[in-house]
Amino acid sequence: MSKLTLLLIEDNVTIARQLAEFFQGHGWQLDYAANGALGIELATNNIYDVILLDLNLPDIDGLKVCSAIKQQASITPPVLMLTARDAFEDKARGFGEGADDYVTKPFEFRELALRCQALARRQQLHQSQTLTLGDLVISQNERTAKRQGQLLKLTHIGFNILLTLAQAYPQAVSRSNLIYKVWGNEPPDSDALRSHIYTLRNVLDKPFDKPMLTTITNVGFKLELAGED
Repeated sequence: MSKLTLLLIEDNVTIARQLAEFFQGHGWQLDYAANGALGIELATNNIYDVILLDLNLPDIDGLKVCSAIKQQASITPPVLMLTARDAFEDKARGFGEGADDYVTKPFEFRELALRCQALARRQQLHQSQTLTLGDLVISQNERTAKRQGQLLKLTHIGFNILLTLAQAYPQAVSRSNLIYKVWGNEPPDSDALRSHIYTLRNVLDKPFDKPMLTTITNVGFKLELAGED
């Protein structure tokens, strides 16, 4: 699996810097939060393949952060706990709050990468292969989309953009996150996203009464259904 998007919630700046360098070498994107409050905000406003969560945070206990993320995120991401607590009771509490895996410090970075890959792969397998948003139906297996029963003639990139927005619904996806999901660490030099969004609107919205693709000023894009404000 390539191009994972990770969120690290960890107050140890040294560990955060080392992990950022390591994952950058894999071509993965790593966002960073030094406290639980920022971690919850990022986790509920962005899309991540895996969240790496330290239990010992300065403001909020890591278990409460895990529980908040699992309850508030529109797309529930796998949470990999990073902690020095190795007692069975601590692990049991972590899994009870929704943790998907558990690594005890100090840990081997290569093993951490393998665990992230396994969690992201498992998450993909568990996701529904058909997404239905109002009159829009997306088949992930067939890479097709229909609106009001009409097959949409999408380009490869157009489908990827639409799928990313559908998976994030009802949240918006930032421009930077959308660019990474489509092009990874090698974004095009020109403003290709603007062009592809224009083309997608012509296919997704123009033939129909109610537009779905909405621009959120200074944020990014989202899908809206008929009847929503």
